[in-house]
Amino acid sequence: MEKPDFTIPVLGKPTFRLSSISRKKDIGRTSYVNDDQYILYDIAVTGELPNRNNNRNNLIEKAGPKEIIYFDPSKVHAGIVTCGGLCPGLNDVIRAIVMNLWYRYGTKRISGFRYGYRGLLSKFKHPVMELKPEIVSKIHSLGGTILGASRGYGDCVEEIVDTLERMKINMLFIIGGDGTQKGALDISEEVKKRDLKISIVGIPKTIDNDLSFVETSFGFETAVSRAVDAVSCAHVEAHDGVNGIGIVKVMGRESGFIAANTAMAVNDVNYVLVPEVRFDIEGENGLFANLERRLKQRNHAVILVAEGAGQEYMKDSRATDASGNVKFNDIGVFLKERIGEYFKMKGIDINLKYIDPSYMIRSAPANSNDSIYCTKLGAYAVHAAMAGKTEMIVSLIHSRFVHVPIRLVVFGRKRIDPHQEIWRDVIEATGQPLLLQERRTTPRAEN
Repeated sequence: MEKPDFTIPVLGKPTFRLSSISRKKDIGRTSYVNDDQYILYDIAVTGELPNRNNNRNNLIEKAGPKEIIYFDPSKVHAGIVTCGGLCPGLNDVIRAIVMNLWYRYGTKRISGFRYGYRGLLSKFKHPVMELKPEIVSKIHSLGGTILGASRGYGDCVEEIVDTLERMKINMLFIIGGDGTQKGALDISEEVKKRDLKISIVGIPKTIDNDLSFVETSFGFETAVSRAVDAVSCAHVEAHDGVNGIGIVKVMGRESGFIAANTAMAVNDVNYVLVPEVRFDIEGENGLFANLERRLKQRNHAVILVAEGAGQEYMKDSRATDASGNVKFNDIGVFLKERIGEYFKMKGIDINLKYIDPSYMIRSAPANSNDSIYCTKLGAYAVHAAMAGKTEMIVSLIHSRFVHVPIRLVVFGRKRIDPHQEIWRDVIEATGQPLLLQERRTTPRAEN
């Protein structure tokens, strides 16, 4: 996508001046953001400084509260839904949305839909949860989501919009990842087709940090900090045994950002395996031969692998989950078995430990930094919806909160580029060979 269009759709002209936030209450007038305030998307320059400020394809709408809004908050009925898998920070986002709606805008009708998009479908008969401050005030200390989550059913668009129309929902906050936001885009299209005035605002959630046009997804920092603990344990086990090998598997179906950042954070990892960079397991420069040389030199090694790495070495079942994601084979178990076989054949005794902290990580409460991030995401989402913005997500780009059209977010996934800084930093932090491959001179990303 060479020239992205960052234009955000709006439901209509804002005409409502929020009386509860008067000039007296906001003396410094620091709260409001105008529609002509932007953040530059491409900030890199080479040679002479080009004048790109007026190029709409390079301007992203800045997020924040508006002095004049579209909806009358006292008449708003807001809905919240959490979709997909669990992730640290879900409850924090729910809490932030509810508290901002209730206290800043005075909106008292807030409905939580249970178990993802299922909660918007009458056939599942999930009761709607009434949300108010006393219900959400302490949920940020809990993992998971009080609304529950599930995958799939984002394609039941007509019935979902029927529910929104029947309940007179004015704004729907959809918290989820790539598949969830594709569903949100379809819902927006159906709302538009029916000429309904419903704001659809997404909050991007993916623990893998693989959403396009999102600098960092909430929960990612917590995931890395938890993965660091697992790697530290694996390192102790490996270091204190004879020919000790620790294998840690972390989440990362198509993007290895958790593995890469964990390796740089803990500095105890010797080999990082990610989906974007192919590796050989056999051969003189493959993983097993490198591992053998490492044990002879240092007596221990730690391997950190993302769940989507090395799938080409295992049987392809082509089974999918409710969201249409291919069910991957367990690369951690595969490596454990094959490494054991390799060293047994060589007649070398090893002490091998395998740790898979995946579900312990995603169900954990958010750490303090992620909690702060989630609080801001929820608040900015409410500000956008009140202004009549729709078909968008709240994102963080260049450390600034912005509005990004959903259609850009779901266009393609963000992945590690092995020719860019992050992979170079991983190689330098771990000391692993530039290539764990035969007959190739440069690493290449998988398509």
